[in-house]
Amino acid sequence: MMKKKRSHGLSAVCYAASLTTTNLEWVAAVCTAILTLSRGTPIHKSFLVPLFALQAPNSIVSWIRGEYGYWTAFLALLVRLFFSIPGELELLYIALLLVIVAPYQVMNLRGQQEGVIISLIIAAYLAFQHFSRAGSLRRAFDQGSVIASLAISCIVVVPCLLLI
Repeated sequence: MMKKKRSHGLSAVCYAASLTTTNLEWVAAVCTAILTLSRGTPIHKSFLVPLFALQAPNSIVSWIRGEYGYWTAFLALLVRLFFSIPGELELLYIALLLVIVAPYQVMNLRGQQEGVIISLIIAAYLAFQHFSRAGSLRRAFDQGSVIASLAISCIVVVPCLLLI
């Protein structure tokens, strides 16, 4: 009978975070929020609103479409009526309203192949805008908008991974 020889030396353990649909949706939502709040990006930020509505995780969408989302939209509307809101924060308010009032057929696109293709088209257009206005891929990462360039890259890669 042969005994197994045990190694008592150091060994590396590799662990890669699983790329589940939920994790990818959270990455897309965070990157969309970063792009919405970042300054110095030459993209049309209004395209980020439908992108967020299509790629947001179910937990965020259910919170927004629930009672807390209604109250948040109501309070944001009151603040908007009496105070001036910067454009970046107004886009977040519009995204909140879009998710609340979107019909069932539109919200049904979320998580399906058609919705992912629409998200990929929007993300590719935003990436084209960002990198062409920066001059090149290298200049986009050399300038002060490294975080925005990484976020744009992530919102393009996420729909590609979701299509697989």
